[in-house]
Amino acid sequence: MAEVTLTDIRKVYPNGFEAVKEASFTVADEEFLVLVGPSGCGKSTLLRMIAGLEDITDGNLEIDGLRVNDVAPRERDIAMVFQNYALYPHMSVFDNMAMSLRIRKMPSDEVEVRVHEAAELLGVEHLLDRRPAQLSGGQRQRVAVGRSIVRRPKVFLFDEPLSNLDAKMRVEMRTEISRLHKNLKATMIYVTHDQTEAMTMGDRIVVLDAGEVQQIDAPLALYDRPANRFVAGFMGSPPMNFWRAQVADDGLHVGDGVWKVTGGYPERFDAVKGREVILGVRPEDFAVGGESNGRPTAASRVRLEVVEPLGSETLVYWHTEDVNSVARVRPDHRVEVDEEVALRMDLERAHVFDPDSGLALR
Repeated sequence: MAEVTLTDIRKVYPNGFEAVKEASFTVADEEFLVLVGPSGCGKSTLLRMIAGLEDITDGNLEIDGLRVNDVAPRERDIAMVFQNYALYPHMSVFDNMAMSLRIRKMPSDEVEVRVHEAAELLGVEHLLDRRPAQLSGGQRQRVAVGRSIVRRPKVFLFDEPLSNLDAKMRVEMRTEISRLHKNLKATMIYVTHDQTEAMTMGDRIVVLDAGEVQQIDAPLALYDRPANRFVAGFMGSPPMNFWRAQVADDGLHVGDGVWKVTGGYPERFDAVKGREVILGVRPEDFAVGGESNGRPTAASRVRLEVVEPLGSETLVYWHTEDVNSVARVRPDHRVEVDEEVALRMDLERAHVFDPDSGLALR
């Protein structure tokens, strides 16, 4: 397989719009790297530049140490799996998977071996005689992936390949692609707007916003130690709660209320005492009532506006400082709309951000 290195990559369109701003990172050999961010953040543009489908305005792109900025897509030894499958409707599954090998004039017996190997790996060997119209969405996506596997490229690129599938099928295909990565020991770059896909599939994740790289890290490191407010809010569902707050000796001042602190502030709060900060708390870092168990916590009473029992958990919503806030609590807490409950946040798990720059304050 191959290592892919991007150095100060920029993409500026003729109208002056800068879609990608000096992106720099390296995808290690056999790594599964995920590019994630909201629509329009530049992740697909970046992937298309790696594939050679978009020109690079500035910067260097290297594959296995060779600069490929001006190398034609077919010469880069890269396979791309698209969102819309792009299968030939008049051809069988076998012929769809074999097409790229036949174009390269590969011997028929080798084509046969490669197609059957890929089909077995993907569990579609019994479908080789069918046409795409006879397949489900998940089966078509497997065939599209198989068409890439038979080429045995240096790098696999995936451009939101699961977007057209239903929720159950997306979960199955996530597992399937992760298993393929492990079996093929391939270098893979995967684009998605779904942070759950990013968290569950990637060895590392590149978070993008407005064409800029916000943070590059392992999934749990991104979740636990976000570099800024954008990353903190984007990774996680429901998203992190954010409030303007002041860290004071008598408690956390949030809006017109004060959250009573028990067990003292964690050490990282010492540097921001008396300052206004953006306080970030994930929904799962709340509990209804209860003791602090020796951990630093902050407690307050809130009136619930919406209660969503989901079986394994319950989501409760209230307003703080005119901000819609949410907590994920245990399902055995039987709470009702308009009920006033005591909520306790875990300050060890809370985050503080600079209100001007949005950067995390460690």
